[in-house]
Amino acid sequence: MHVDVGACMTYVYTGSQPIVPGRRTLLFVHGAGMDHTVWIQQSRYFAHHGWNVLAPDLPGHGASGGNVLVGIADCADWCLGLMSSCGIEKAGLVGHSMGSLVVLEAAARHHRHVDRIALVGTAVPMAVSDELLDAAAANDHAAIDMITGWGHSPRGQLGGNRAPGMWMTGGATRLLERAGPGVLHNDLAACKAYTQGLESAARVKAPSLLLLGSADMMTPPRAAAALEQALPDARRIVLAGAGHMLMAEQPDGVLDSLRDFFAT
Repeated sequence: MHVDVGACMTYVYTGSQPIVPGRRTLLFVHGAGMDHTVWIQQSRYFAHHGWNVLAPDLPGHGASGGNVLVGIADCADWCLGLMSSCGIEKAGLVGHSMGSLVVLEAAARHHRHVDRIALVGTAVPMAVSDELLDAAAANDHAAIDMITGWGHSPRGQLGGNRAPGMWMTGGATRLLERAGPGVLHNDLAACKAYTQGLESAARVKAPSLLLLGSADMMTPPRAAAALEQALPDARRIVLAGAGHMLMAEQPDGVLDSLRDFFAT
């Protein structure tokens, strides 16, 4: 469906289900240069098992209009605007990579509207190399190649997607290629500039899940240690062998972890 959020016509995937007042709601936030499709399996499951699901394309991404939002805090406030536009007072928030920072900041700034948060493939601070930023600023395909290579475990780069015929690294490459000029650089720069993550984490009141991949080269589990300590009520799950693109490499493991966490 399309929703008007702050004069931005936004595409929101709902799992092909209507938004029903009174149901629990999950909001899924994608990572840098990506869109809602990274959450298709997980969001669709919840939508067909009694939940409202909002999986938007952030402004300037995917099928959404508007300009990209410059900072993590802007994205966090925008997510609360989306909830309001959909008539949702409170939701659980799930974010991957850049989206995990957005979710973290949203929970710190708007705790009355946040039930629980799941941070997938996360780290604070979230390191972004100058080489990657420079390539993204130049709209050089090398930036996409770096993210695709670093973002998948060695096993993930060989294939073996749970969905027959799907090519994990090829799919990630094509998804990033669809982003408009400057979008990937904007998002990566926002991740690097987000330096207040540990302070924000200390203000979070909602229970938190850190869902990490043991073979993640972009946000390795050790990079989430300080965040785990800063969050007042956090638990950690590490999926063995998974890289940064956890939803593609281990979709069932991600779904099971989210289902167990949010069902509590």
